[in-house]
Amino acid sequence: MDVTVDLDKCAGHARCFATSPELFDLDDDGYARNAEITVPEGAENQARAAAAACPERAIEIR
Repeated sequence: MDVTVDLDKCAGHARCFATSPELFDLDDDGYARNAEITVPEGAENQARAAAAACPERAIEIR
């Protein structure tokens, strides 16, 4: 499973990190650093939870 973060939509709420800190890397202001993330096996539910928690809907599961 892969995750795409639309960095232009990211508003720095950091809910993805709060939900799945092992998947998301944020800058000092809480914005996502990486647009493409490969989700390790067993972390699929965490990725889905992070996508659901994003108020900007900036996270897409592929």
